[in-house]
Amino acid sequence: MKGEHHAVVVGGGIAGLAAAVSLVREGWKVTVLERARAFTEVGAGLTITPNGMSALASLGVDAAVRDAGYRVRMAGTTDEHGSWLLRVPLASRSGSSQEIYGIHRQDLHGVLLAAAHGAVLMSGTQVISVTPGTPGGAKAQVDCVSEKGAVSYDADLVIGADGLRSTVRGLVAPGTAPRFSGKSSWRGIVPDSTLVTEDFTIRWGPGTEFGAVRIGAAEVYWYGYTSSKEGHRRPDEKAAAMHHFRGWADPVRPLIDRTPGDQIIRHDVYDLAPDLRTYIFGRVVLIGDAAHAMIPTMGQGANSSLEDGACVGLLIGRPVNEGVSLQSALSTFDASRRPRTQKIARQSRSAGQVGADLESRISITVRNTVMRVVPAGPAMKAGASVLGWKATT
Repeated sequence: MKGEHHAVVVGGGIAGLAAAVSLVREGWKVTVLERARAFTEVGAGLTITPNGMSALASLGVDAAVRDAGYRVRMAGTTDEHGSWLLRVPLASRSGSSQEIYGIHRQDLHGVLLAAAHGAVLMSGTQVISVTPGTPGGAKAQVDCVSEKGAVSYDADLVIGADGLRSTVRGLVAPGTAPRFSGKSSWRGIVPDSTLVTEDFTIRWGPGTEFGAVRIGAAEVYWYGYTSSKEGHRRPDEKAAAMHHFRGWADPVRPLIDRTPGDQIIRHDVYDLAPDLRTYIFGRVVLIGDAAHAMIPTMGQGANSSLEDGACVGLLIGRPVNEGVSLQSALSTFDASRRPRTQKIARQSRSAGQVGADLESRISITVRNTVMRVVPAGPAMKAGASVLGWKATT
């Protein structure tokens, strides 16, 4: 019955808030624990693809996200000189099946945070231990420390949504850990109304991918994803980026140049290894980066996290309310989400291997030659299984 179940969500980022919203919509009592002192999102921009929009629709916030973001069109892929490798036909860039929005991460987070008003939001709270409990038996227990002292929560369900370096995952599945991808990424947001259109074009150069997407009428988010040693930092990241992209076609360097140096973010990129054999541990469920952190070559990190969050309510919260056992609902969630998200993670690695991972001129020449003669249709069809996902409401 609604109102009788309590969930604790660990992590107040995109995945955690999506899960909180989905459970609140199903009538669950929800407590969200966030380690930081405030519920905020760190980062620059992202693209929400049709599958992410479907998840947001199931949460009742798709209209708010459309208002906060900017609709863009996938144009295709070029080389670093601006020569097309694969171009999406103009007729294929419109319609709901290609509804893609660029948005600032903080704006997406703000929409989800506002929608989670029915949950109890606890910031400045560090989880120190989790007792998973048993579906059909003992409840889970989450022990925390905050500025007010120690506190414990009993829960029918615990959602581990605390990111790449998840405390919850470390407690329930210590054998899986972040794996350095060999890449780092510069990211920035620049005021712009002329350099970038609504077309979203990916650019591939030696060992590098660059993308720029409009996230507002006067704002563009850009990223430069390239080979790097783990932990390596430059004294001046803007100057390093400008040097790295010398010779690239516009608007690459102009976008970097117009970005204030102190607002250029650079971070190493990781995924998880090995793949988790289950996302379920007693009454604990792992979602988002805590379960399946992936490299960004398919733009599915946030989108798959939105899917996860929506499915927490649709596949666990709702069936349990209707009398389905928690064990059965958890098994259904794992059988639905784990194969899909781990497949997307593998596809993201494969996409990197034919994209930004290539550094030798011979390999790049062969790839570019093949891509120029392959029609866009098969490539678009290959991505349909990812982008065509629908939230079952």
